[in-house]
Amino acid sequence: KINPIIDWTWEQIQDYIKKNDLPYNSLLDKGYPSIGCEPCTRSIKPGEDLRSGRWWWEQDGNKECGLHIERKRDD
Repeated sequence: KINPIIDWTWEQIQDYIKKNDLPYNSLLDKGYPSIGCEPCTRSIKPGEDLRSGRWWWEQDGNKECGLHIERKRDD
């Protein structure tokens, strides 16, 4: 994979979007920088981690919904 903006900060990405008049999801403006499923997602408060609105009711730590886990095939 090639990711030319891997070293950009969140602010640099937002500035680029605005300067180049790029489309983006309006939920960003409502405090949703990271979207999961509807019941698992809430808006974040200023200063919170960008992904803190996902799985918000659970304890801190790595959270995985299961979509990115490799599953074994039943033969």
